[in-house]
Amino acid sequence: MSASLLFELPAPDIAAWRAGNTGTEGVWQFESAVPGRHVMISALVHGNEVCGAWALKGLLEAGVRPRSGRLTLAFCNLEAFERFDPADHDASRFVDEDLNRQWSPERLEAATTRERRRAAALQSFVAQADWLLDLHSMHEPSAPLTLTGTQPRNLRLAQAMRSPEHVVIDAGHKDGVRMRDFGRFGMPDAQSDAHALLVECGFHGDPASRTVAQDQCARFLRAAGTLDDAAIAQQLPGWLQPDAPRQWALDVTGPVVARSEDFRFAQPFTGLEVIERAGTVIGWNDGEPVTTPYDDCVLVMPSTRQAKPGVTVVRYARRRLL
Repeated sequence: MSASLLFELPAPDIAAWRAGNTGTEGVWQFESAVPGRHVMISALVHGNEVCGAWALKGLLEAGVRPRSGRLTLAFCNLEAFERFDPADHDASRFVDEDLNRQWSPERLEAATTRERRRAAALQSFVAQADWLLDLHSMHEPSAPLTLTGTQPRNLRLAQAMRSPEHVVIDAGHKDGVRMRDFGRFGMPDAQSDAHALLVECGFHGDPASRTVAQDQCARFLRAAGTLDDAAIAQQLPGWLQPDAPRQWALDVTGPVVARSEDFRFAQPFTGLEVIERAGTVIGWNDGEPVTTPYDDCVLVMPSTRQAKPGVTVVRYARRRLL
């Protein structure tokens, strides 16, 4: 993988929207007189994922208001975003630790890092939301992905949105609970109707990631009943992109975890490659060959950019047409 990638998407100026209107910095809420879902869209969980910040800024500038229920828009890791440098974009991923691993009661209560304190400040908004769209982007150039978790209700929502083409069905992260899996969002279908999707919109610095983030916001708000087609056409012209030609479910079967910084791939994989034969060498982990575990194995989000002991460098998945 390239050690340096051109960052063409500038960071948005969100100074006018930083204060929020809830008493919590960076968080905005708008409520309709008509009962309905509480829908939340979050961005900047990592400070270098600027596509989501562009989308939230666009929603605020357009004066979007819910036709029913409540809409929450949250710029999450503002401290990390303050440090953003397009020439060193990895450095502003977080300040002390990954904000998207802090969503368990014990970590929220500990409040021992800036990310844990910020998660605690955001906790009530996430807990109250019925539907959550969490906008992210990726270390390397790759096609957009929706990550649903293992709950069938989220897969059904991803299908109803009809984009992006690839839908990743993945369990929780080994390093901690993600926002997408917090509280009711992580419960099985029999216990909860709370929906949550995490969308990886493409490479952090690709201008196309902003287009994907905007498209996903419009689709999500339409699916939730927060906006109808007429409102989207009037307030968010150009946001909706064509539907994906088809959708693939990628059932994640397991990760490859780096043993050290000495991990290298056999080819410059960018993700979604289908490796035809089991036993194919895809790389070397501290000098030991890494091979695919089954035929037609899909590589999900390969990257050595953060490689060090314990870090996932790629996930294996089986592919099926939805």
